[in-house]
Amino acid sequence: MPYTRLGLQRRRATSQALRLRLCATMAVADILALVTAFLAALVFQNLDDNWFAILFVTVPIYLGAAMNSGAYAVTALRHRDCGRVAALQALVFTFGALFLISYFFRIEQRLPRSTLLLTMIVATALVVLVRYSIAIVVRQRWRDALVMEMVVLDDVQPSLRASLIQVDAKQAGIAPDLRDPMMLNRFAELVRGVDRVVVACPAKRRKEWAMMLKGANVLGEIMVDDIADIGAFSFGRIDGHETLTVASGPLDLSQRIMKRGFDLVLCSMALLALAPVLIVTAIAIKLDSNGPVFFRQRRVGRGNAFFEILKFRSMRHELSDAAGAISASRDDNRITRVGRIIRRTSIDELPQLLNVLGGSMSLVGPRPHALGSLAGDRLFWDVDERYWHRHVLKPGITGLAQVRGFRGATHHRDDLVNRLQSDLEYAAGWSIGRDIYILFATFKVLVHKNTF
Repeated sequence: MPYTRLGLQRRRATSQALRLRLCATMAVADILALVTAFLAALVFQNLDDNWFAILFVTVPIYLGAAMNSGAYAVTALRHRDCGRVAALQALVFTFGALFLISYFFRIEQRLPRSTLLLTMIVATALVVLVRYSIAIVVRQRWRDALVMEMVVLDDVQPSLRASLIQVDAKQAGIAPDLRDPMMLNRFAELVRGVDRVVVACPAKRRKEWAMMLKGANVLGEIMVDDIADIGAFSFGRIDGHETLTVASGPLDLSQRIMKRGFDLVLCSMALLALAPVLIVTAIAIKLDSNGPVFFRQRRVGRGNAFFEILKFRSMRHELSDAAGAISASRDDNRITRVGRIIRRTSIDELPQLLNVLGGSMSLVGPRPHALGSLAGDRLFWDVDERYWHRHVLKPGITGLAQVRGFRGATHHRDDLVNRLQSDLEYAAGWSIGRDIYILFATFKVLVHKNTF
């Protein structure tokens, strides 16, 4: 929205009035939730009227705690949960205070703890429901009107959505002149009541605008499009020089220790339990065709470093594709009789437990690919430059992509992209719980239509 002084005044008044109404609505809704919870306890627990009188102590405690935790702040209105977390924190504090009052003043008969707990549960459910409903209404009806976001344009014209307040610095008569008190006052009047001010300017004027924003009592930001392409997420320094952090390992030391310990324990147990299967498979391979039991191939591992993967050989030795450029097909004549069985049941992957034991792989992680792997007629990294990002973790015997059904030959670009998205999602949100889930889910897809 282009800037006009009258339009800005109207927008400011509308936004402030809307916030007041929403905050009042949330406060009244919270009070009604507490009243309903106390009424439910009064009815179902057969308590006397003294119990309901405790509500008059509870409400002010809750409102004070809610305001202190930011449940009615502008940030709560802007957030997608509409302050649910802050409201729940206030509820915990309120009922915690009631529990302490009950204990220290020896009034358990008037303030039974079991009843307090029931009341808290009901109140929590109601508050969450109310906040969720308000959040939906706010997003659908008042998303842009609720928050005032201004972009000051100084000799640049980025593409912006129409709902933003757009101010041309020259037309508004403002400049980052810290030696002119009148200019500073003009800027202060412009941004008064605005929630967020972003300045888009040439690189040589960023410092001056930053100094201007620091004294304006506003959330101020400088638009820096030229660092967006490198994906920086924090700042640093080295020998007096500023740096932008663009990468870090996804797991800290404690998480790496946890994942490695998990791998070692389960891998050792699996090797012992599956020893008969491994021995029988090895014998069957030797009897079925000439060549070694194991197939060894260079794959890309953690940190984009190479390692040698182990698999049971499922193809004729003289026809094996060491580069991995040719994916196996359904009627591939390179696959042996035993190979067809062990590939369909994923038994050919079991020797990778030795890779896990040796530390080059993990039980769960992005599946390692051969250097010559193709999606259609293009190398994987030519399809999507983010391909190398998947190697921030050790490769796994199974992974999120596999349990989602993204496995088998990569005849098309989407065959790779779907796997890559899953791998990046796994790396960004790793947890030991997710590893356990993926391992259990793997048993459901051991036999899959895309394995041959």
